[in-house]
Amino acid sequence: MPRVPRTALPLTEEQADAVRLARDFAAAEIRPRARQVDEADHELPREIWAKAAEIGLTSFMIPEEYGGGGVADLVTQCLVQEELCHGDIAIGNLVTSNGFFAAPVLELGNEEQRKRFLTPLCSATPPLTALATTEPGVGSDAAAITTRAVRDGDHYLLTGQKSWISNAPFADYFVVFATVAPGTRSKGVTAFVVERGTPGLTIGKPMPKMGQRGIACAELFLDGVRVPVENRLGEEGQGFYGLMRTFDASRILIASACTGLSRAAFDAAMAYAKDREQFGVKIIEHQSVAFRLADMATKTDISRLVAMRAAELYDTGVSVTEEAAIAKLTASENAMWCTWAAVQTHGGWGYSREFLVEKWMRDAKLEELEEGTSDIQRLIISRALARA
Repeated sequence: MPRVPRTALPLTEEQADAVRLARDFAAAEIRPRARQVDEADHELPREIWAKAAEIGLTSFMIPEEYGGGGVADLVTQCLVQEELCHGDIAIGNLVTSNGFFAAPVLELGNEEQRKRFLTPLCSATPPLTALATTEPGVGSDAAAITTRAVRDGDHYLLTGQKSWISNAPFADYFVVFATVAPGTRSKGVTAFVVERGTPGLTIGKPMPKMGQRGIACAELFLDGVRVPVENRLGEEGQGFYGLMRTFDASRILIASACTGLSRAAFDAAMAYAKDREQFGVKIIEHQSVAFRLADMATKTDISRLVAMRAAELYDTGVSVTEEAAIAKLTASENAMWCTWAAVQTHGGWGYSREFLVEKWMRDAKLEELEEGTSDIQRLIISRALARA
């Protein structure tokens, strides 16, 4: 029987309902399709997306006034994220991906923009969306963005290239970060909503990836893309602030996603260790295996604790850049270790595609890289320590 996570404080009735909904959906709809989606590589699992939208999982984090579920607190969002990613981290991340687009719209946008861009995400057939920050020469150093935005009357002309943009092959709307003042780093970064089909916007082919194939990535090419002023989120130069606040939340959500993945790996390893026999006993009775399982359980619980702490602090409104970095660093590296441990526990079968553990190990690696590598998280933490 899977090890159900315990929390220090009881969940509210609303939180318990949200967890139950996500857990049931993950078990019934996500886990059974995980291998098929991985093998398909960069195809969108439209049936899962549609079913998730039907029960509100794609828009639960969007305020009620725009048609969403109104779950504003990050703690509840993390609880849901963990359950979905226990089913499969790639598909779980896909299901909640519109929240990534919605975050800068909520943070920087005015009321008219929020209604215009968020309401469609809460419909019965929501579009997919994307957030475009990374560039071929700009990864973790988001302030070094080179995509240019030049004012031209009541429009901006956007020119540049974005890479590794999740959902890009299927997205209808993009939040694109560009600079209005090259050379000024963060001071010039500004956010714009760009619609698919806008002249000058070209979307590259899906990029082949090691893991998390349920979310397709592609490059964006912007050649004088004409964007109306009313699609600019906030004032010129406010984009970096909105991006960093978005990163704080998304890094915490990544930590919860990694916790779900670690749980899945642990559950699979436990089940296998209780069933597999070697030297006349179940392999869980061998101390080397038992101790590895104990380490998996410990690392999974640590991941949950640091993620929940960061989420609780975030919900109070204080700056949590350091805590978010600690959560993402800890949980992503624990997920990488736990998935390795699951493969190791399965022995030769863990290396085969007979079991999902090899897929989960491939999936886990992304979380040590996206939205700031482990090196960048350590840099953020060390700088905070130096300031203190």
